[in-house]
Amino acid sequence: MMDPMNVSLESLVRTNILQLSPYSSARDESPDWMPEQRVMLDANENNLGGPLDPVLARYPGNLRNQLTAQVAQWKGLETSQVFLGNGSDEAIDLLLRAFAEPGRDNVIQMPPTYGMYAVQAKIQGAEVRNAPLNPDFRPNPKAVAAVTDQHSKILFLCSPNNPTGASLPESFITEILETFPGLVVVDEAYQDFSKEKSWLSRIPAYPNLVVLQTFSKAWGLAGIRLGMAFAHPFVVRQLNNIRYPYNINSLTIQHALSALKQKEEVAQQVAQIREEREKLAEALKTLPTVLEVYPSDANFLLIRVKDADSLYRQLALQGILVRNRHKELHCSQCLRITIGKPSENQQLLAALHQFDIHS
Repeated sequence: MMDPMNVSLESLVRTNILQLSPYSSARDESPDWMPEQRVMLDANENNLGGPLDPVLARYPGNLRNQLTAQVAQWKGLETSQVFLGNGSDEAIDLLLRAFAEPGRDNVIQMPPTYGMYAVQAKIQGAEVRNAPLNPDFRPNPKAVAAVTDQHSKILFLCSPNNPTGASLPESFITEILETFPGLVVVDEAYQDFSKEKSWLSRIPAYPNLVVLQTFSKAWGLAGIRLGMAFAHPFVVRQLNNIRYPYNINSLTIQHALSALKQKEEVAQQVAQIREEREKLAEALKTLPTVLEVYPSDANFLLIRVKDADSLYRQLALQGILVRNRHKELHCSQCLRITIGKPSENQQLLAALHQFDIHS
């Protein structure tokens, strides 16, 4: 068994990335010792302020550092362990750019899972290898081992998984962290809706662990596009070295800082969504057209029905959109349903009941 504390992170990084001199922006080079009242003539901004809020005429600069510090405090980590990205997708993209050598290295995913892992890996020119979940959506350690070699740089683990809603067992993730030769990325986009413990606290023990989280789900801020990656400072440094300057805009930062003052309201909404999830799951089990409702730790349910394509179309005709996952591995005749407001869930159930009557 590999000792995770002896993992050489430097050996995993692409040579050209390791040798890169990162771009230094005007705000990066601003001296900390200057007075707060400054005449800012360094960044070629519009100093007249533009037609909107004058704050928006300035590059984000220190605002990003403020948000990073608040996120670190909230998560109980050091700022050096926090990366902020334009959605979690940016963190995924940058991890691939930093660690996967095009045409040589491979990344591993466990389908059915989030589709952007494979898309972004292929864009980067990395080979995508599949270690499929079992038909019951449980992980298969032997499948992972079978496709892992010395060029395996990143393994993506979505937990709770999309589209199944299931969390991966702690024992499985621990085994992977202690045996996989590259980075293990645990995508916790839906973790707020789960009773399982986040993997954030295990980052000091596993230098090869990267945890992804987002403001898009539980925090109700999908529109501001803010994702987070938490990892060993060396990994975070590589991501910051290759990200675009000012990748998080001022409006996003301002909304996130405001949202972090509303943790209690978010917790209340998460509790309500969990409650609605269980109610909806029980109601769906009573419908003839629903063959199976899979357990979920997320804010959605995966269900298997008699005819996914027909049901999807009928719901759409009534103005109800769900996600048809029928073509995904092991998801034949499956639909994915996001938990809505109580009234929306009742509207869905009524439409499904009418479908049963007329089918």
